[in-house]
Amino acid sequence: MSNLAPAFELLIDSVVQAAHSQFAPTADRVIDSVPVILARAARSTGARVAREVADKSFCASKNLWYHGVKIHLQAVRRVGHLPLPERLLVTEASCHDLTALRQMEIKMGNCVLFADKAYADTTIRAAFDRQGTTLVTPTKKEKHQPVAHTDSLWSRFVSSMRQPIESLFNWLIEQTGIQNASKVRSTNGLLVHCYGKLAVACVLLVLYH
Repeated sequence: MSNLAPAFELLIDSVVQAAHSQFAPTADRVIDSVPVILARAARSTGARVAREVADKSFCASKNLWYHGVKIHLQAVRRVGHLPLPERLLVTEASCHDLTALRQMEIKMGNCVLFADKAYADTTIRAAFDRQGTTLVTPTKKEKHQPVAHTDSLWSRFVSSMRQPIESLFNWLIEQTGIQNASKVRSTNGLLVHCYGKLAVACVLLVLYH
């Protein structure tokens, strides 16, 4: 069992590389993260499963404290289809999306990467600019300042371009149940849970989506 997670990682990489040969390198990208929950709410405080890789954090989108990990996923946008994963990283739940982005060391060149406000950072944006990648995020609202109409329109545009990765996460959760890891009892089990379900999802995406 302990050797299955690396095997699934290799399978994901092989499937993704084969699939990406169909796409032009200038295709737009999207990036975001999704929580994988070992224990939620009050149970998250004393949770001890997979403490080597998991910890406690707050998920704003679910308004929930949980113990678990995050899957950070960068994918290629496809017209009329769900995005195709290109790079992924599993981190502890408390890892900020921007920190994970730095760890992923994404190098794409000549494309646009759509992300949410968590990824807005001048240093990261400059680094992407140097490789020909445009990092696009919603406008950050200054504290106590009204949102300009143009900023609101821009943020709505970025949200619409990011929508496919949210659809991908919803599909991934529905098809594989990846978000619920409450029955996992070890670190190796958690890694197999994450990478195994991601491998299945990548195969399904290539074959049917």
